[in-house]
Amino acid sequence: MKELDEKTLNTLVRELADTHPREILRTACQLFDGSLTLGFSGAEDVVLVEMAAEVCPSISIFILDTGRLHHITYQFLEEVRKKYQVTINVLSPDPEELANFIREKGFFSFYTDGHHECCRIRKVEPLRKYLHGFSAWVTGLRRDQNAATRQNIEIFEFDSTFSNGSGKLVKVNPLAFWTHDQVWAYIHERDIPFNELHSQGYLSIGCEPCTRPIKPGEHIRDGRWWWESHEHKECGIHFVQTPLPKNRKIDINKK
Repeated sequence: MKELDEKTLNTLVRELADTHPREILRTACQLFDGSLTLGFSGAEDVVLVEMAAEVCPSISIFILDTGRLHHITYQFLEEVRKKYQVTINVLSPDPEELANFIREKGFFSFYTDGHHECCRIRKVEPLRKYLHGFSAWVTGLRRDQNAATRQNIEIFEFDSTFSNGSGKLVKVNPLAFWTHDQVWAYIHERDIPFNELHSQGYLSIGCEPCTRPIKPGEHIRDGRWWWESHEHKECGIHFVQTPLPKNRKIDINKK
């Protein structure tokens, strides 16, 4: 598996910062051929699946099936699988750990004691196990998704959450500098499938019990874990870069 040093990674960030996401993805594919994987779930990710079909057809694609996704999401995943003729690796939580968790806390404990334990079991740990076999992974993260946790992401960066003793895992974020509007313009221009829940007001989609449509004037992430404050709106997969003081809320629409 290929491993980048910090100097090379910083050079990539500098040289590719103004290039199209497709070229960033192409570069990642050349660098990590055979050891690159793409996480797929939302609108941003299907944009990357479409690009990868053109510039990196050998990339490994995965989804996190938490067991709590909306049925419309499963229909969307199947539509993408058929359209782009891709094999999707399905990651699931450990059955024993999940059964013990539900036995102890029930099906909806996240409403009272926070979502992080449930997300750790259903998402973080399955992904940690899977990523152990790769040098880099591709995400649909954008800076404008969450000012509290994503405003400083780069197109190439080391993943401190999932790196292990065997080397530093690289996270590739080709859409880091794109906006919500750019993503959707590309989707409509290229006739790319999207989750029908987006048409029902769900702008950021996760598990069914933890996602609701947003209200007028709300930020795109306000429909996720809406009972918690803004600084907690990550599942644990993506490292929170700038921790906020406890119980402090921020205005993520403020420029």
